[in-house]
Amino acid sequence: MIKQFIPQEACLKCRGCCRFTQADSVWLPCLLDEEIQDLLDKKIPAATISINRRIQPLPNPQGEGFICAFFALKENKCKIYEFRPFECQLYPFLINLRGGKVILTVDLNCPYIKEKLGSRELKEYTEYLISLLNSPQQIRLLKDNPQIIQAYEEVLDIIELNI
Repeated sequence: MIKQFIPQEACLKCRGCCRFTQADSVWLPCLLDEEIQDLLDKKIPAATISINRRIQPLPNPQGEGFICAFFALKENKCKIYEFRPFECQLYPFLINLRGGKVILTVDLNCPYIKEKLGSRELKEYTEYLISLLNSPQQIRLLKDNPQIIQAYEEVLDIIELNI
């Protein structure tokens, strides 16, 4: 598990995560190969996983767009939080592909991140993430699962990773 930066109460107040404007959004979490097997072993329906290893979104019953198949809309909580995918643990930080480089980025649409920009707390957490993601185990994980390295737009670059 990745140590979390954003306090749970801040996440539960927000209405941004786990919602998507399109069924094929780049923001839909990609799954590591081992996460797919883990979800299937936990009897999660295969229909919740798309052919391109993403969580299959559902139409938002409260209006336009889509929601994550594992998102409890009324409670504003993840149904599989205890074993949520790597990308969900990492968010609002993202592994981004730009110009042939793999870059750790952060989504500035997260209100908590906006509030903490420039803070010592955020700097310390990004140092933790950089160290974690540059570890041999994580580099191997990312190389073995290139599907989780995406081209996100409108994100803040933090640092190039050694992948």
